[in-house]
Amino acid sequence: MTLAKVRSKCLVAAQLLARIAAADEDGYVECVSCGVIKHYREGIHGGHFIPKGKGGGNRFALDLTNIHPQCVGCNMYGMSRGKAAQQYTMWMYDYYGKDYVDEMLNATNIVNKMTLPEYEDILKEYQELIRYHENRIGV
Repeated sequence: MTLAKVRSKCLVAAQLLARIAAADEDGYVECVSCGVIKHYREGIHGGHFIPKGKGGGNRFALDLTNIHPQCVGCNMYGMSRGKAAQQYTMWMYDYYGKDYVDEMLNATNIVNKMTLPEYEDILKEYQELIRYHENRIGV
């Protein structure tokens, strides 16, 4: 597989992992922006606090501290046209602390130069964690 294809699979796995890891034992998660509760497979995305960048090359594209459950409305429209970005920021401050979030925000222009084996290792790790959470929920 090519590096671009494996990176793409990593992005999909990271977004699924962010949703399923946050899910309760019945598979329900809360949108970090608006608070709506939905099943992790229905109307919930793995929303990036710091946008993943073109091709998913941003340093935080695969960082699980940057990806959390967001409803489709907040992720698709609210981040650019509504209050979702501000609400996500407040959630991040509450969850991780202002210092950590500010460090992330100061490093947004750093591009992640990873090799194919590094992406393959991340994909394998994320797939194992997804299986763990699927078993936890009973999928």
